[in-house]
Amino acid sequence: MIDSKGYRPNVGIILCNDEGRVFWAKRMGVDAWQFPQGGINENEDPEAAMYRELWEETGLQKQHVQILGRTRYWLRYQLPERYIRKNSLPLCIGQKQIWYMLRLLGSDAHVRFDRSPKPEFDSWRWVDYWEPLNNVVYFKRKVYQKAMTELGVILTIQGIPVNAEGYLSKQGNAKA
Repeated sequence: MIDSKGYRPNVGIILCNDEGRVFWAKRMGVDAWQFPQGGINENEDPEAAMYRELWEETGLQKQHVQILGRTRYWLRYQLPERYIRKNSLPLCIGQKQIWYMLRLLGSDAHVRFDRSPKPEFDSWRWVDYWEPLNNVVYFKRKVYQKAMTELGVILTIQGIPVNAEGYLSKQGNAKA
C-alpha cells in the first residue's frame, strides 16, 4: 500500500523499560540495529498495525505493554536512490510513520523472535534512550530524532529519566 506521493504507511515502536532505556534490536544476520517497525495493511488502523508488528517482531502482546503515547502526525523519510525499487509499481520512495511509545509491563522473558516465519531480528538489548540516534542507518536518523524528541516528553512526565547527556547524532547536531 503506497500513498499518492510514494510513501508506504508504517508504524514505529519505541519500547521502554522503567529506567528509561529502550529496546534496540539487531536485524537478522547483519550488524544493523533499529526499533521495531512495519507496514500498515490496507484497512488496518495504525494501533492495530502496531500490535501486529509488536507480536511478529518481538513476541510481545497487548498485555505485555502499556501505550504511553504516539506521534501526532506522520513522520516521513525518503529512501536513498539505491534502495528505491524502480521496477516496482506503484513506486515507493520512502515511508510515512506513526510512532508509538510503549512501556514494557513485566518481564523481558516474553521477548521472542520466532513468532514470524521470517524473523526480522536475531538479538536485542536495552540501551540508553538517545543511543539509537548514533547507531541507526543514516537515512532514518532524522525521523528517529523527531519521534524520540516528541515522545521523550511523555517519559519525562511519567517520571522516567530521559537523559540526553553525551549523545550527539553522527551528523553533529546539538544534543537531542
